[in-house]
Amino acid sequence: MKTNIKDLTIWITGASSGIGAALAIAFAKRGATIILSGRDEAKLVAVKNRCKNSKDHFIIPFDITDAKQAKDAYKTAKAQAGKIDWLINNAGISQRSLIMETTEEVERQIMEIDYFAQTRLTRLVLPDMIAQGGGKIVMVSSVAGLLGTQYRGAYGAAKAALHMWANSLRAELYEQGIEVATIFPGFIQTSISINALTGDGSAQGTMDEATNKGLTTATFAKQVIKALIKGEEYIIVAGNKEKLATTVNRLSPPKLYKLIRESKVK
Repeated sequence: MKTNIKDLTIWITGASSGIGAALAIAFAKRGATIILSGRDEAKLVAVKNRCKNSKDHFIIPFDITDAKQAKDAYKTAKAQAGKIDWLINNAGISQRSLIMETTEEVERQIMEIDYFAQTRLTRLVLPDMIAQGGGKIVMVSSVAGLLGTQYRGAYGAAKAALHMWANSLRAELYEQGIEVATIFPGFIQTSISINALTGDGSAQGTMDEATNKGLTTATFAKQVIKALIKGEEYIIVAGNKEKLATTVNRLSPPKLYKLIRESKVK
């Protein structure tokens, strides 16, 4: 059965900028009701104002790593919107540091944001989704969660963990009407590399060349929405080089990692 986006209430985390903002705007254009979440209320308001029929959407700012704030945010979402059909777990942070130069504290911070916060919010939402007869959980992983590359050890590990957790969730809740999709973005033109954590926990503060030359957020959102409507479960949205790398990885991981070792990746 074809999904009617106009009937959906979609909660998007990390919606204040980047791909989260692009998804919110694109879904709203197609008639969905959007719940926008992130830490910066002013930025969320700006994105909401760019959404079609902006008065129909909701803003719930909170720190996704705070368990109490997450629980309160979900209560607010239910009270304001009445239901949540899709949850898009998009909040996250990247990394640009070598493993030997990264502290354990920074690795834990990345895992907390990119894995534990996402699974925590999903568990909060699922009971009501099941009770209402179904819903969709969308995890935003990364091509880095499929391929291990330099400067992204903890980030790739967190995104891979999210991917595997989503696979298990799909198997466990399929018969209860819960669909699970995982998105694997490649290089997208966002501030992800500017905000990426370095080995001591500080932000990199600069734009990577590959990110700057990546797909636009609008292109990303268009491809993702098309795939989600079709019911696809594994969605790679990336440039030709990243797509080729995922193909080589499936066919010959040793060959891929030889290429990675010889390439400049940052």
